[in-house]
Amino acid sequence: MSESNEDKLRELLQEAMPPLGQTEPQRDLWPAMLRRLDEHPVRVAWFDWALLALLGVSLGFFPEVIPVLLYHL
Repeated sequence: MSESNEDKLRELLQEAMPPLGQTEPQRDLWPAMLRRLDEHPVRVAWFDWALLALLGVSLGFFPEVIPVLLYHL
């Protein structure tokens, strides 16, 4: 690779990559995150409740599975 190609490649890379001088955000993001979390309350879908009920019924019929599940936690 000739020196002119290296210089051109270096210029292209410098244009493509932003400078690393400013690593901190310009404002505090935590209050905005708290507002966003408050906007959307946590909702659990019916399918999740159905899976939880199925798990409870399964553990009632097959209690020997409980130690296996606890082991994998």
